[in-house]
Amino acid sequence: MLAFIGRGHKGDDSRDEIALVEIHSEQASAKDQEVVSRPMPQRSRVWATTVVDVSRTSVSSSDIPDHVRRTLQKERQVTFWGCCRQYPKAVAWSLLLFCTIIMEAFDKSLIQGFIAFPPFRRRYGTPITNVDDPTIEQDYEILPTWQMGLQNAAVACEIVGLLAHGYITYLIGYRKMLVICMIWLMIAIFASFFANSIAMLAVGQALCGFPWGVIQTLAATYAAEVVPSTLRAILLSNVNMCWLIGQFAGMGVLRIFVDDETEWSYRLPFAIQWAIAVPLIIGVCFCPNSPWWLIRHERPDEARKALKRLTNGHNLNIEDTIVVMEHTNQLENKYNYGGASYRDCFKGANRRRTEIACAVWACQALCGSTLTSYGAYFLTQAGFDAAHSFTLSIGMYGMGILGGMISWIFLSFVGRRKLYLTGLSCALGFLTVGGISSIALASTGVTNWILGGIIIAMTFTYNITIGPVCYVLVAEIPSTRLRVKTVALARVTYNIFMMLNNVVVPQMLSPTAWNLKGRVCFVYIGTTILCLIWAYLRLPECKSLSYLELDILFEKRAPTKKFKEFQDRLQGTAYMSASRIERSKNPWHGWMAYS
Repeated sequence: MLAFIGRGHKGDDSRDEIALVEIHSEQASAKDQEVVSRPMPQRSRVWATTVVDVSRTSVSSSDIPDHVRRTLQKERQVTFWGCCRQYPKAVAWSLLLFCTIIMEAFDKSLIQGFIAFPPFRRRYGTPITNVDDPTIEQDYEILPTWQMGLQNAAVACEIVGLLAHGYITYLIGYRKMLVICMIWLMIAIFASFFANSIAMLAVGQALCGFPWGVIQTLAATYAAEVVPSTLRAILLSNVNMCWLIGQFAGMGVLRIFVDDETEWSYRLPFAIQWAIAVPLIIGVCFCPNSPWWLIRHERPDEARKALKRLTNGHNLNIEDTIVVMEHTNQLENKYNYGGASYRDCFKGANRRRTEIACAVWACQALCGSTLTSYGAYFLTQAGFDAAHSFTLSIGMYGMGILGGMISWIFLSFVGRRKLYLTGLSCALGFLTVGGISSIALASTGVTNWILGGIIIAMTFTYNITIGPVCYVLVAEIPSTRLRVKTVALARVTYNIFMMLNNVVVPQMLSPTAWNLKGRVCFVYIGTTILCLIWAYLRLPECKSLSYLELDILFEKRAPTKKFKEFQDRLQGTAYMSASRIERSKNPWHGWMAYS
């Protein structure tokens, strides 16, 4: 059985000691609990396994358990709209940072769309047939090696940017890091805009990759730290929505220019990003720093000011919130969570948290969603002309946005684990239908329409389940001290698998290579089955859990399938730590079935 107990230092009123102790007894009572350094004789054996020093601020240490418990209970009791009224500025600042993801999604969708874009293919592609008759229009193809190069040049540099992000953001904070990245991105776009060869275009994409790596995770980690748990899921799911909006806008722009035969049809879309970047940089300059980041750097006064800028100042006790942050930070310090090095992500309980974050994001790349990213090109190779392919792609992203809106409802009532498992199961079903139909109906003209419908349906279900849930899980699973680094490692894992996809998928779809067409679904059936097995065995339920509760559950190695059950038992107990009087009133009862 486990208990948190505490005592004050004699002659020193500056802080209290709080100990998490393990009790081995058939009938252990609160009176028997004393902090000792050796096992006690007889039937009760007590020893301290973790000690947390809680420095006194304006709240006395004897009141800390009450403040922590009261604050977390208030968070759970406040409705979604109540939280929006309390944290309107936090929501607004988070959405502003999410706009940087829209910009990145727009840019990345351009390259994926250009592969199926006739003017672009004529400028940078290679003829795929020898046509002697001048009245017959020559067809061009971007070679699979260059398709791979354009995609992976950016992804490889994203990995470098992500790893640097983990260190630099830890030192200088979210706001400064994002401003630096946006300025870098504006400069890097020049290389893509003025590219006169496909090699120069690849260099431009590589230069854009460094800030992209930071942008794709920074906004989510910032939002996870500035909003309460009630808002966390719905707000973080909008990161996925921003990717969809950016991709939708990119496909819309390409559809407008698809019949333009001049070079401006593929240069102007790059220039649009400059118009987006300038107002974003100005807005980000005024963004408040994360209070959690300030607490981690022992700047509580600035954290209070940041909280005031993030809230409406009414019906919210900022001091209670600061106490919870300081208490959680000190608990993680005593668990030796560190935060300065990536090695800390693989120590103790953080190893499991890093595994979950990395695997959750890897499943995104392995469940067939890559086919939707190559939607226009996939549909072109399946037999649609360019105009119809881009029109269907716009419809596909439109259905994705609708799915993202529906996910807001499900995330409020359904657990993350259940939604994620449902999404993988749906992906497996659609891939199976697509693979079988591509063989059984290969000789009929209906196959193309079936594959087009499957891609749209996959996009819809993916953006209700796997897409938004992934961002929620990856942002809330890590400890607060290691969140930036864990999320960066998770995205690196995703990018590694995407690099493999960028090598294999063009080969599988290109008519000059393997030319698998719809049979590519069979490849992703196998990987989706593996993802489904992992998620069932290893993915815990984190809905409504505070960061403090997650720390305790992971530190005590709670089984995957019992996270929700243990959360219910945590409520109302003295796991916040307590004085002797508090312990006698509100004892810790242990894991019960888990002990």
